[in-house]
Amino acid sequence: MDAKSLLPSHWSIFHPAKSDAPHPFQALQAEMNRVFDNFTHGFPTFGTDRSDTGEIVLNPRIDVSESDDEIQVSVELPGVDEKGVDVTLADDVLYINGEKKAEKETKKKDYRLVERSYGMFQRAIPVPSGLNPDDVKASFKKGVLTVTLTKSPELKKRTRKIPVT
Repeated sequence: MDAKSLLPSHWSIFHPAKSDAPHPFQALQAEMNRVFDNFTHGFPTFGTDRSDTGEIVLNPRIDVSESDDEIQVSVELPGVDEKGVDVTLADDVLYINGEKKAEKETKKKDYRLVERSYGMFQRAIPVPSGLNPDDVKASFKKGVLTVTLTKSPELKKRTRKIPVT
């Protein structure tokens, strides 16, 4: 038996000269990030991401429907107060943003529990040009924001149904 085979530097799995091999701790960190990302993927209602500054950014679910007369956008915002929501129509984009703040405190004889959750959200939805910004209505009921954009007569004329053969 060769004495050099007992040294880790001579084992086939250890290559200190390889510069393209990831550092073991970097590989572990990448794997842990993947595990946690997969764990939180698919949670209902609010998805979460982190901004460049590390803040939690919420991604509420959105449904967009269109009829001959209007476009309707529904946004699920459970736990958000209507005062914490801002809706803006600018440059053919509907912006919906706000912040969720929740605090719950429980006091018992021998303990006190305070739970806080904060997060911000912003969604930008492109809309057709020619919508009248003065004819946009927004309502908030039971955690669902509904924004209705009425189509102008000019926009209705530009719409044409294409037959599929």
